[in-house]
Amino acid sequence: MAAATDLTRLHAHEMARGLRAGDFSARDLADAHLARIEATDGSLHAWVHLDNEAARKQADAADASIQTARAGGTAELDSLPDLLGIPVALKDLVVTRGQPSTAGSRILEGWLSPYDAHIAERLRAAGAVFPGKTNMDEFAMGSSTEHSAWGPTANPWDLERVPGGSSGGSAAAVAAYHTPLGIGTDTGGSIRQPAALTGTVGLKPTYGRVSRFGI
Repeated sequence: MAAATDLTRLHAHEMARGLRAGDFSARDLADAHLARIEATDGSLHAWVHLDNEAARKQADAADASIQTARAGGTAELDSLPDLLGIPVALKDLVVTRGQPSTAGSRILEGWLSPYDAHIAERLRAAGAVFPGKTNMDEFAMGSSTEHSAWGPTANPWDLERVPGGSSGGSAAAVAAYHTPLGIGTDTGGSIRQPAALTGTVGLKPTYGRVSRFGI
């Protein structure tokens, strides 16, 4: 049971409100979630790549934006993007500039993307914080996240059970309070099914609503 002051237990909209109120900083949020990942991901294996330094730099940039807006008054604070300073997990097939993206396969081991996926670009522009990439069935071919080149992901509710797939790493990360939000992809249920298996909320947008560029 976590303490009532555990920042990782807040919903994303509560985090956004607390950041604007000055109750805590984006760096505080990043540190709390990174510590949670370090403490619990050994048994879960929800993540295949972490970049703590980049996440903290993104959090510091969010704090600077909030500080500048605070000096401009309430209206300026209210105009900030809702996701500013909020940690978001990215499935390992969302490419991000200068970082690994392997789609759960050794074929892409060591490859660094020269550009951001459209969704990563939009999230970055909104000031979201990316701890890293989450595990998945290799090339999204699976429904359990047991078929990753980097090993399986466990369900946070019962380590003997699967979290679903192919977006099981993102679903497990949200269920384990590693991030309040996670990005997956869904062709035949790969967001909705792992959300159901991990007790989280999964949303599949209308087809074509979100660009697949960089996936």
